[in-house]
Amino acid sequence: MNKNEWWKEAVVYQIYPQSFKDSNNDGIGDINGIREKLSYLKDLGINVIWLNPIYESPMVDNGYDISDYYKINDIYGSMNDFEMLLKESHELGIKIIMDLAVCASSIEHKWFKESKKSRNNEYSDYYIWRDPKEDGSAPNNWGSIFGSGSAWEYVKERNQYYLHLFAVEQPDLNWENQELRKEIYENMKFWLDKGVDGFRLDSISLISKNQDFPDDPMAGDNEFGSPYYGASNGSRVHEFLQEMYKNVLSKYEVMTVGEATRTPVDKAILYCQPEREELNMVFQFDHMHVDYGKYGRYSDLKFKLSDLKKTMFQWQKSLNGVGWNSLYWDNHDQPRFVSRFGNDQPKYRKRSATMLATVLYFQQGTPFIYQGDEIGMTNVSFPTIDFYRDIEAQNMYQKFSKMGLDNKDIMNYIHNKSRDNARTPMQWNSEEFSGFSCAKPWIDLNPNYNKINVECDRTSRFSIFNFYKKLINYRKCNKIVRDGDFKEIHFADSDVLSYTRNYENETLLVLGSFSQEKVCYNIPKCLQNYKKEIVLSNYDSDTEQNNDGSTLYLRPYESLVFYIRHE
Repeated sequence: MNKNEWWKEAVVYQIYPQSFKDSNNDGIGDINGIREKLSYLKDLGINVIWLNPIYESPMVDNGYDISDYYKINDIYGSMNDFEMLLKESHELGIKIIMDLAVCASSIEHKWFKESKKSRNNEYSDYYIWRDPKEDGSAPNNWGSIFGSGSAWEYVKERNQYYLHLFAVEQPDLNWENQELRKEIYENMKFWLDKGVDGFRLDSISLISKNQDFPDDPMAGDNEFGSPYYGASNGSRVHEFLQEMYKNVLSKYEVMTVGEATRTPVDKAILYCQPEREELNMVFQFDHMHVDYGKYGRYSDLKFKLSDLKKTMFQWQKSLNGVGWNSLYWDNHDQPRFVSRFGNDQPKYRKRSATMLATVLYFQQGTPFIYQGDEIGMTNVSFPTIDFYRDIEAQNMYQKFSKMGLDNKDIMNYIHNKSRDNARTPMQWNSEEFSGFSCAKPWIDLNPNYNKINVECDRTSRFSIFNFYKKLINYRKCNKIVRDGDFKEIHFADSDVLSYTRNYENETLLVLGSFSQEKVCYNIPKCLQNYKKEIVLSNYDSDTEQNNDGSTLYLRPYESLVFYIRHE
C-alpha cells in the first residue's frame, strides 16, 4: 500500500454537526462542540472525521442547500473555529473530510439569483433550465426525490422551468457548463489548501443528466415518474470525475467517497477502479433497499437475511482486487442500524449492535461509523409529524395523507424510516438535554437518552463503545482484515451471516447470528481440523459446542471471529 492509499487503513467517524455537541448553548451543535470531543474520538480509535455540510446555508435541507461554498455557517462557528478543528485533529492523528454537495445548490446562492434573471447572463447556464411544453406544463414527468411533487419549478422572469431533484429550494447545477465545473474545482482547492483531507461527494452519480430529459415510461397516469430514469449514472459522469481528478484530486493526498445513488455494482466499479482515476470508493445502496416496500423506503417490511447476504457478498466479491468498498450500516439519511437490522429491545440491543458491527467491519473496505452507533442509539418514535424536522418526512406525510392512507400506518412508516431517526442529538449523559446542550435542542432528544448514553455505556459491564475499540484495534493491527480475500459461507443459512477472510497462510472465520433464539452453526469441513482461536466475541463465556468442535450453538445475536493459522 502506497502512502496515497492511506484511506484503506482509515476508520471514519461521521459527525452530523447540528446534533453532535453544542458548545454555546443555543441548542445547535457546532464546531467547537466537536473540538471538545476530539479526545473521545481518539480514544474510540477512529482516524478520520467526515463532517456533514457546515457551509453557509438557509438550512432547508439541513445544510445540503449551500448558499456559499466558501463560508462557514454562523450557527456552527467561524472559519477560525474550523481551522482550529483542523489543527487539533491533525495533532491527534485524525484527518478531516468534508461533505461537498455539488449536484445542487441553494436558491439563495448568488449563481442562482443571477441565473433566474435572464437567459443571457454570466450565470444563466449554471442551472438546468428548460422551456415549458406547449400547454405550459413541466418539461417532463419527473417527480422530486423528496416527494414534494414535480421536479420542475417555473420562473416567470425566464418563462422557463428549473430542475430540482430534491427540494424546490435546491436547483440542480448544470455540469454540462464548463465554467461551472471550474468554479467547483476552485472551491475544492480552497478547502484542500486549508488542510482538508478529502471529500464525501453528495449525490455524485446524479450530476450527469440525459440531455433529452425523457419522461419516465414507468410512471402511472397522473403520477410523477422517477428522476433516476434520466439522471442516474449519466453518459458524462465519468468524464466529469476524471476531469475533477486531473484538475484537483491528483494534486493532493486525499480520500474521496461518492454517494452513488441507484448504482449497481457493475457500474460502481467504474467509479473506483484506481486506473480510471476518479474516486477511491462509493457509497452503494443495495443493502439499504432490502426492506423497501410499495412506497419505496417508507415501509414497515422486515428484511430477509438472504437478501442482505446477497447484496453484501456480491459487493465484496465484485470489488475484490479491482476497487474498494465503503462499509456502513447507517448515516444521516438512514434509520438507526440497531433498530433496522438488529433488535433495539433492552434485552438484545447491545448484543445485536455489537454483532452487526462485527459482521460488517471485518469485511474488506473502509468502515464508516455514524455518531451514536458506538453506544447503540436507536430510532425515535415521535408522537406526531409536528415533532419531525426532516423535509422529506414532512413531504411524505402530506403525500400519504392525500392518498388516503391511515394515519397510524403513515406514522409507522415515518417512525421506521425518517431521516430524523439519525438526527436526534447525540446522547452523552442522563442529565437534562443529555449533555448535548444546556438549552432545548433544535430537534427533540430520543426519550431513551437517560438509559442509552455515552456515560452509561462506558461504565457498564458490557460496553458497546469498548467493543468498538477492540474491533477497531484489531483491524488496525492485522493486515488480513485490509488485504485478505473474501469468501462467503453457508449462503442458505437463514439465521447466521458468515464468511472467511484469507491472507497468505491465515484465515479469519467471521460469523454473526441474526436470531433472538439459540441456533446451530456448522463450521465448514475445510476448517474443522485446524486450531481456532477466538479473537473477538460479544459474549463473556465460551460458546457452547459439540464434542469435536464442528458444531456451535450460537446464543441470541452472538458474534464470533476465529483466527486460524494454516501450518
